[in-house]
Amino acid sequence: MKVLITDEISDNGLLPLNEDPRIQIDKKLGLSIPELHKVIGGYEAIITRSGTLVDKALLDCADNLKIVARAGVGIDNVDVDAASSKGIIVVNAPYGNVNSAAEHTMAIMLSLFRNVPMANSSLKSGDWQRALFTGRELKGKTVGIIGLGKVGGRVARRCRAFEAEVMTYDPYISEKRADDFGVKLLPLEDIIRFSDIITVHTPLNDETRNIVSAESFKGMQDGVIIINCARGGIINEAAMLEALESGKCAGAAFDVWSEEPPKTDVLRKLISHPKMLVTPHLGANTFEAQKNVAVDVSKEIVNYVDGRPMENAVNIPRFDPDQMEHMKPFMQLVSILGDFISQLAPPNPNKITFTYNGKLARFDCAPLSVCGLAALLNHCSDQDVNMVNAGLIAREMGIEVESIRSTETDSFSSLITLSIETAQGRRTIAGTLFEGTPKIVKMRNYAIDFRPEKHMLVINYQDRPGLIGKIGTVLGEADVNIGNMSLGRREKAGEAMVVFSVDSLVDEATLQKVSDAVSAKFIKAVHLDQV
Repeated sequence: MKVLITDEISDNGLLPLNEDPRIQIDKKLGLSIPELHKVIGGYEAIITRSGTLVDKALLDCADNLKIVARAGVGIDNVDVDAASSKGIIVVNAPYGNVNSAAEHTMAIMLSLFRNVPMANSSLKSGDWQRALFTGRELKGKTVGIIGLGKVGGRVARRCRAFEAEVMTYDPYISEKRADDFGVKLLPLEDIIRFSDIITVHTPLNDETRNIVSAESFKGMQDGVIIINCARGGIINEAAMLEALESGKCAGAAFDVWSEEPPKTDVLRKLISHPKMLVTPHLGANTFEAQKNVAVDVSKEIVNYVDGRPMENAVNIPRFDPDQMEHMKPFMQLVSILGDFISQLAPPNPNKITFTYNGKLARFDCAPLSVCGLAALLNHCSDQDVNMVNAGLIAREMGIEVESIRSTETDSFSSLITLSIETAQGRRTIAGTLFEGTPKIVKMRNYAIDFRPEKHMLVINYQDRPGLIGKIGTVLGEADVNIGNMSLGRREKAGEAMVVFSVDSLVDEATLQKVSDAVSAKFIKAVHLDQV
């Protein structure tokens, strides 16, 4: 695999890639956009930080790209939707720099409270003016944290260690998580209204852009302090400037900007304001963090090369890491079911349903559904389908996808059932794990029991004496060896479903002979890549 690095990345963190002979690294820093567009087609992976814009225009030139690796937590410089539509995996490093970002938040917050930058400049210039730089304590202040994620949670703990009162707004966490951090979970309006200090720790997206707006400043206490070490644009910068100039806000500390490097008049005025403490996006800029994020994305690329699940892919549904080993066999099972049924069902599906019964239903099964959907759609689409783009392709094809979970089950501890509805009717297949090995236990409404093999033959016919022998004779004459056979039927001498595992692919001429010999209602050779 050829990997392109376009931003400064810690060399120590790249050891997992440098030590792998299957991976070739090219570091090309400072490429212009035309230069990057010209060379990207030769690479299967790109590692970036915030200095490279991975937009649709770049991705359209990236014919061989498989992975975009963002060495950091933020992905606002990556067009994830465009990558997903092309089946390109986007990974980030959500844990490597969180401690660094939390510590920087505390550093600029405390520096602002104690007037450290101004006092430092004053003393270096030869002045001694203690009274001019009287500061304030964090103890007893009310800190409002918008976003109690990995960084926000660490900031909450550190503020509580300074004996501050901490409250948070985060619509995606539970009361229990807030309790675990010892903070109050409140609506955004209350954070705006009651906080002495407001610090933001969310990603930048349509939901969070300008979450602190001009209207928000009107509802704040006089003398409020604003901190942003997350992403530029979460706080409306023009409104921030107005709040400083009007005296509504006593001070602010920003590490990030909506434009980096800042060039607009608003940003220049904001940065130069005397009540503003500023740094040039240093939140993740520690030796430890830079190494950590490089290691994290390097390991993800190695995982891809090894065919292992990606732990930090932002556009693939994934299991909790603690569940991953337990769920891997079920991922293989659902892929087999999707691959199998797609070769048997009529074309043009309009609905696909995944049903999970038994112990398996206690877990989040969304990644299983995406895995099965990808395997199924690969036989229904003219483009490569994987876990990244399966959902998008299903929507584009007008296919409804449903997942159902129930802990109730009749015969198996865990059971996966996959159903396809088309204009010609409904087709169903179900499977389970037996001592970790995938087995198919139902097709249509026939109870059946077989282990999937690479080459299989499925026949539906009216059961009569001697037909199995005829099938064996025709296959033998074609030099096709039968490995195993499983027969499912609802009544004696009734309609039957028989599945053979065979040692080689059955050609069309042999299929026709078998069909003629038993007057088959349905016959199909199935080839499985998953086994």
